[in-house]
Amino acid sequence: MQNEIQRKVEEADSSPALQKKAAEKGVTAVNCKMTMRKALKGHFGKIYAMQWAQSTNPSHKHNLVSASQDGKLIVWNAFTSNKLSAIPLRSSWVMTCAYSQSGDFVACGGLDNLCSVYKLNMGAGADSKPNNAIELAQHEGYLSCCRFLDDTKILTSSGDSSCLLWDVNKRQHTDSFHGHFGDVMSVSVSQDGRTFVSGSVDASAKLWDLRAGNGKSCLKTFRGHESDVNSVAFFPDGNAFATGSDDSTCRLFDIRAIAQVNKYSTDKILCGITSVAFSLSGRILFAGYDDHYCYIWDTALASNIHSVGHDNRVSCLGLNVEGQALCTGSWDTVLKIWA
Repeated sequence: MQNEIQRKVEEADSSPALQKKAAEKGVTAVNCKMTMRKALKGHFGKIYAMQWAQSTNPSHKHNLVSASQDGKLIVWNAFTSNKLSAIPLRSSWVMTCAYSQSGDFVACGGLDNLCSVYKLNMGAGADSKPNNAIELAQHEGYLSCCRFLDDTKILTSSGDSSCLLWDVNKRQHTDSFHGHFGDVMSVSVSQDGRTFVSGSVDASAKLWDLRAGNGKSCLKTFRGHESDVNSVAFFPDGNAFATGSDDSTCRLFDIRAIAQVNKYSTDKILCGITSVAFSLSGRILFAGYDDHYCYIWDTALASNIHSVGHDNRVSCLGLNVEGQALCTGSWDTVLKIWA
């Protein structure tokens, strides 16, 4: 896990075909050959979601949270493989989870239409019970994604075609975002916390201003996919974002140009994409697929440079805050750490 993905990005690839394509475009080809470092086993149902802690605090930076349809949220230390907390859920039909920037809170939601926020009792052992959940109820459809802005604000997306921004302490939403014509499947918040991107089954992605309010928050709409957009992820500099779709393609959209600038697909991949994430530099795009693999793409050359796999659908993935490790979660009930 100590071998940084970022260092591997800078190594030249030995593939002649990729080198030729790189020479034609005037860029250097990259290589990212990763190996599995850890396997986190403890769930007994399909894993649907995971997120790394967003804090660089040494006591949290190796932590991640995962949600499974065994009815548990588990907080892990990915470096030691230890379970730090196991939270029993009121509903086992969970679809998303999130880890706050402070490392003190986790959240989840699913077919219960609720966003449940838990304060962690870290250091009290994996069997310790967290404080009672704060339940945020307003959505009229399933909760597909949730992301913390800070300990008191969380953004949610839903099958009711909307996104809501919540004040956790007041247990009420402070703003709503309407404009999609189908279930909203994923959201990604920019690093400055001012904007977010959403992806929907209406085959579009939208850029929203979190500060505008009053129904004036949709800044731009991005089209190009031919089927459901299942996942979105901001490019590290905030000027672009990636999407993953059931049309078997990932795409890179430039926010300033309001246009697609690259497409990631091959004739050999004919299944849907469940999740996408960038390396810290943005040169590599990680994408989870229904065919049990996570494919790794060179964002500049649109070339598939490597793949890692599971025994079932790869349902979620994410890069840790320091860019040292990739975690993939699967319906095979296992989380794998790659570096």
